[in-house]
Amino acid sequence: MMKRTFSWLSAWALASGLLMVSCSFPDEKDDTDPIETGTIELQFDNIVGSQDLQLDNARYSNAAGEDFTVSKLNYYISNIKLLKMDGSAFTVPQDSSYFMIREAHPESQKLTLRNVLTGDYTGVEFMVGVDSVRSVMEPDRRKGILDQYSGPTNEEGMYWDWNPGYIFLMLEGHSDLATTANGKYYYHIGGFGGRTTRTINNLKTVKLTFPGQKAIVTTSIVSNVLIQADILKIFNGQTQMSIQKNSSLMFADSSKYIADNYAGMFSVKEIKMN
Repeated sequence: MMKRTFSWLSAWALASGLLMVSCSFPDEKDDTDPIETGTIELQFDNIVGSQDLQLDNARYSNAAGEDFTVSKLNYYISNIKLLKMDGSAFTVPQDSSYFMIREAHPESQKLTLRNVLTGDYTGVEFMVGVDSVRSVMEPDRRKGILDQYSGPTNEEGMYWDWNPGYIFLMLEGHSDLATTANGKYYYHIGGFGGRTTRTINNLKTVKLTFPGQKAIVTTSIVSNVLIQADILKIFNGQTQMSIQKNSSLMFADSSKYIADNYAGMFSVKEIKMN
């Protein structure tokens, strides 16, 4: 009799346990909120002081009183983070966080960031250049916009083969005061700190606050953040640069002055909701 009672109780307990387990999983699944994501756009607008940048067709003047034109302007934007008021941030996955802004190609100036966590964002952080970790990866890990053999990087000559590494910012134009034979000035600024020994490091991180406005990301609302890049500050920034004294700068110690200057050329003008 005791054996039968034990067997019956054991069977009842096992059945009850299975019933409780089977009933608990749906409740737990229902309690998990789905992760919602949306899209945000960063629109870059290159200007010169209060004027819109026009390639070749317009003449400008820097703080040294030197007239100049611009024939080419390219720069890399990478490692993007969207910032919240509480100090937290959404980091764009690194493989999706490399872009090249090209003045001659308007479509390159709108960065569309997808799969962004929904929420209200109050600022943005990004790097001007290509970080050292990515720079030293094998070429097959640097595809898309970073492909040194094809696409924009190759077309624009934004990679140094003689000194392996990316050119973070390329600015070229003409000036009557340029000391080169053809009256051309050019600034090709790069240097990620060196592969095996320490060298020039011109990587710059820019952090911008959205003035008096939030960028809202929902499943249906797309915020467009207009970021202006005033290239006049490349000449008129922390260190005043003279085209006559510095008609060409590449991998030289003084290139850090250009890098310091262009790190301060960005500002947020407005945010629009679509």
